[in-house]
Amino acid sequence: MTCLVAVIVTRNRAAQVIGVLDALARQTRRPDLTLVIDNASTDDTPARLKARSATDPTLRLLRLDRNLGGAGGFAEGIRQACALGASHLWLSDDDAFPQPDAIDRLLTALQDFESRLDRRPAFACSRVIWTDGSHCEMNTPRPVWDWPRFLTATDGVALVDSCSFVSVLIPRWAVERHGLPLAEYFIWFDDAEYTRRLSTSHPGLYVPASVIRHDITVNRGVNFGRVTPDDLWKFRFGARNEASFHLHREGWVSYLLFADHVRRQLHAGKVPFRLRWPIWRSLLAALVFNPRPRPLNASAAAPEPPGSPPGRSAPPTARTADATPPARR
Repeated sequence: MTCLVAVIVTRNRAAQVIGVLDALARQTRRPDLTLVIDNASTDDTPARLKARSATDPTLRLLRLDRNLGGAGGFAEGIRQACALGASHLWLSDDDAFPQPDAIDRLLTALQDFESRLDRRPAFACSRVIWTDGSHCEMNTPRPVWDWPRFLTATDGVALVDSCSFVSVLIPRWAVERHGLPLAEYFIWFDDAEYTRRLSTSHPGLYVPASVIRHDITVNRGVNFGRVTPDDLWKFRFGARNEASFHLHREGWVSYLLFADHVRRQLHAGKVPFRLRWPIWRSLLAALVFNPRPRPLNASAAAPEPPGSPPGRSAPPTARTADATPPARR
């Protein structure tokens, strides 16, 4: 039997997260439970979510006393969702709005692939579009060498080994086998690391027929040549996290190639030295930054990442609403 739990991580986006909950209510396959992780919001998000939960018996809330970033929020959300009895977890952001059949198509694709081919996919992800209907650049799954093997002109799936946490369906067995996302990452590359970890044993699926709209301000991917003083803190996490992955998972050659990739983007973007130097320090920090995956039964809470901006991360305590697993169907 399938028990589907949606996990949404939010911080200071009251209107958007309520809109996401509205979109989930319109799904042809509604989640049995929806778990919203409130990453220590300071606006009216807690009050609006509490009011919503009073009229929605499937909504569960977990408020963190400290901001753990997206990485820590999703790690804790996955752990809590499994404790609620989830057999499948659907993860997404608080500013991404699934089309009515998005989750149904993911679940169907995952189950059909397993039944037809006798291979268990580790995850299934949606096609993410921007506000104008074009492809959302920051949510591009990474294809494997034979990605079109099961793709047809009108239907099917593509094989991928990583994706973002914007509409991805993960079966519980994959979490039990591979553990939780790395909460220490705080932000950036936590989704790529986790789905690559999942796909080391089983394939990941990209399902073009499942569509979600990501309402970000600017449609562009990560490019270190576009770093600004305002978003430097994000690029520092991104550089450290991805460099750590390349070094400790793939070796020195991969690490050096990534460092050179960052160098070339910084040079092409004519980034001033005062912004380049913190990024280079983050690349060096990856030499010793090597968090290990926690098993499902461990706490997802992580210590404050080294060099993180003040006040953006710290060990959490959490308060959660009463949560009773639903009858599976």
